[in-house]
Amino acid sequence: MTAGWQDEWLLIGETAERTESLGAALGRLLTRGDVVCLSGQLGAGKTVFSRGIGVGWGATVPLTSPTYNLVHEHERTEDDARLCHLDFYRIPDPREAESLGIHEFLEGGDIVIFEWPERILEQLPAERLWIDIMMRDDEVRALAFTARGERHCALLSDLRRSLSRE
Repeated sequence: MTAGWQDEWLLIGETAERTESLGAALGRLLTRGDVVCLSGQLGAGKTVFSRGIGVGWGATVPLTSPTYNLVHEHERTEDDARLCHLDFYRIPDPREAESLGIHEFLEGGDIVIFEWPERILEQLPAERLWIDIMMRDDEVRALAFTARGERHCALLSDLRRSLSRE
């Protein structure tokens, strides 16, 4: 990672519907090789945000929680790009992530979404978009975006611009 390529952004007051809409806005901007890490307590909205990403990206099948399958792979009709959605909630040992082939997803140029990425920190690439989703109360969420690396900083900047036009 090039020194200095980091950006942060905080959104407060987001509802579940808005969280999904933000995910869709991000999904429209994702390109091969992008890595999105979604962190937050149970029920914070990680899968809601992921579902939005799938809608915006154009997944042929709606994104659902991969908690029990651990990995869901998605396609879209417009090209041969692949979106991989992984959930590490049930992974007690970070070394188990290797058996799921996450390096193949990352090295293969797929778009990768990680839920519960804090459980496999040492397996993650340094360059990524990290989103902490925090519940303020039953309806209100705060989303803290941290982009690392030139591509992910540009992605966050593009997301800001696209949302400012809404």
